[in-house]
Amino acid sequence: ADPLDVRYNVIQWVHRSTRGWSYGGSINDPRTGEIIKGHVSLGSLRIRQDFLIAQALMNRPFKNDDQNYQPMLELALARIRQLSAHEVGHTLGFAHNFAASTNSRASVMDYPHPKITLKKDEIDFSEAYATGIGEWDKVTVAYSYSDIPSDQSEKSYLSKLLMEAFSDGLYYISDADARPQGGAHAKAHLWDNGTSATEELKNVLAVRKKAIENFSIDNIKSGEPLSKLEDVFVPLYFYHRYQTEAAIKSIGGLDYTYAIKGASGIVVQIISKEEQEAALNEIMHTLKVKTLKIPQRILKLFPPRAMGYERTRESFKSNTNVTFNSLGPVATASNMTLRLLLNAERANRLVEQYALSESNLSLNEVLSQLIKHTFTVKTKTSYEKEIAHTVQHSVFQNVLNLIATDDASPQVKSIANETLDTLLTMLKSNKSTFNNQLIRELISFRKYPERFKIYEVPKIPDGSPIGSAPCIMN
Repeated sequence: ADPLDVRYNVIQWVHRSTRGWSYGGSINDPRTGEIIKGHVSLGSLRIRQDFLIAQALMNRPFKNDDQNYQPMLELALARIRQLSAHEVGHTLGFAHNFAASTNSRASVMDYPHPKITLKKDEIDFSEAYATGIGEWDKVTVAYSYSDIPSDQSEKSYLSKLLMEAFSDGLYYISDADARPQGGAHAKAHLWDNGTSATEELKNVLAVRKKAIENFSIDNIKSGEPLSKLEDVFVPLYFYHRYQTEAAIKSIGGLDYTYAIKGASGIVVQIISKEEQEAALNEIMHTLKVKTLKIPQRILKLFPPRAMGYERTRESFKSNTNVTFNSLGPVATASNMTLRLLLNAERANRLVEQYALSESNLSLNEVLSQLIKHTFTVKTKTSYEKEIAHTVQHSVFQNVLNLIATDDASPQVKSIANETLDTLLTMLKSNKSTFNNQLIRELISFRKYPERFKIYEVPKIPDGSPIGSAPCIMN
């Protein structure tokens, strides 16, 4: 049969030079809108990232057996199984639901991150991916394809389906609310897990910490160059990247639905100060020296790259030529957190929310906590001191950017400037070579603000796609 024949629904396996997105498309009858053919394209290298994540998180998988890749393969195949369901969902006309992960993985139409936990102080992969469709998927299938009972009107039957789903706590929030870095919905995220994004970030950081403790030369096979070990470490070091973004959305965040007239339940409400403070406290852990520090025993495993194993878009970036840059990942990871936390749209919302009620979290509190946690840190070694300096410079630059960007309101700029006044006093009271440089940069910024250009840290290696398609093709 010809795969382009409209009579056949097709799932095709596509080869690329690198991993890429998958797609679920359909052909519709232009007269009726009826879907008459579904066509899914799955990239054959899609499982690479899951395989690497498992390889990095496992405790010495190749210590005794170079063929011990079955656990990694099982996790990767579980992802392909879930991905296939996701793309078939697109062919049936279903859109992404990026709030489903907060309802016990209620939909295959979310982008799932592997759910990995600690059990008895060991990393557990048993619940990495769900099997079968979720509760929201059952609702969408029933809504779209049910035969309407003869004793009910279509409107009342479909309304009842949705009202029952929402009363059961199911959410539906799609792309426009989940993808922007300045997004406001506290439940709509890509590549996250957990009813509480904050609690799951705590779990993710604990898993990451344990995996870094375990990481060794036995995370690659015998005879493989150590250049490959460096690449295996990439998804481990940045393992918290997506859950951090999810937790940050609680800051200046909202809970809302696509409400309609006559429906009950939440329309829109500000996330409580307690929840926002809990999120902020956990986010501060992503900026701690002990979180960002790569142990020196691991650094000794990363020599200059072997010939034929040059850095790629999925490798750590380096500004130290051929050598591994131990401070580069620190700059990348800290900036990853800060560009999200100090996003201008998020800062604008914090000002607005505090204006509506002083019981809400304020931008001033966020900036004060940020300065306190990063500029009063005590270090034990020169290595830790330079890690702290790297984080501090990233904080400094991102606060400057809040003032420089046209996207921030005048109120945000005034609060950010006041924060820098406080920081300037701190720096002058404890002068050092590094602090003096920050003072000079601040003086220059205030004298020539039009010259400001944010310092470019090493680009974070590609993460997506772990999961699903970015669009539906009709």
